[in-house]
Amino acid sequence: MRIEYHRTLIADRVRNAAFEKALRSVIKKGETTVADIGTGTGLLALMAAKLGAREVYLYETAEVGGVAEKILKANGVRNCHLIPCHSTEMVDPPRVDVVVSETLGNYAFEEHTIETLADAKKRFLKPGGVLIPRALKQFVAPVVGDRIARDFAAWDATGFDLSVARLMSLNNIYVRTLKPAELLSAKVWDEITFGTDARSARKGETSWKLDAATTIHGFAVWWEAELTPGVHLSTAPDAPRTHWEQLYFPLLAPINAAKGETVGINLRSRTTPEAGTHVAWIATHNNAKGRETARQSLNLDKGYLP
Repeated sequence: MRIEYHRTLIADRVRNAAFEKALRSVIKKGETTVADIGTGTGLLALMAAKLGAREVYLYETAEVGGVAEKILKANGVRNCHLIPCHSTEMVDPPRVDVVVSETLGNYAFEEHTIETLADAKKRFLKPGGVLIPRALKQFVAPVVGDRIARDFAAWDATGFDLSVARLMSLNNIYVRTLKPAELLSAKVWDEITFGTDARSARKGETSWKLDAATTIHGFAVWWEAELTPGVHLSTAPDAPRTHWEQLYFPLLAPINAAKGETVGINLRSRTTPEAGTHVAWIATHNNAKGRETARQSLNLDKGYLP
């Protein structure tokens, strides 16, 4: 992973301010011990040390851990200890009062945050200890603007039949910045309390009854994390901008729905270190009497090159 990615994290003032506020709310100077899992360049660990943590343990398995080690030395912090392994591989880890882990992706769980924090609560935290983040909700909203959907018309503009490739591209998920005006109202399709719910397979469904005739071009997904009580971090289109963006889930064809009809979506995901990230989504269209008139099934596995 190139250092440029870590620069985007350092430059994300919204992210950094939220985590600093969360750490400030739980650290008691000279008393609190902290584990920073997936520390990267060590920024959150440095924050914890500056806020008065007694000891800070940094876990990092990637090459950037070597950078973090030099940064700790450059800043003269003696109570920060780098452990160059993935936290789940650590045998008999030091027990701490606070575990902080910023391993969230554009799709919240692509970096296996669920498994990491479940293991951390079991083996790293002292009784009554604090996990940061504490909980997370995933939101979904129908996309009524066609700005992103128009990109897929390129497959049809060559004069050749490229439908095979077009179908693969529609079975993919796209990181995009969406505008609130391009969306219908958002609804929660999944929520989790970290350390308590350890299911890496997530699923949920929701629907919208339309007040007017509407064309749905796809769905947008984002998340909101509760770091500590009262401290939140969101990737929503109307939230303060972060380095994260929203996800665009295409449809095979637009859904043209009349007033009183219902559009729904069923989302499923499974993310493991061994198998990677698998996501599937089913969009449905029901008439005003509740009868299903159309169904579209898409799956990220179908979007990969053979």
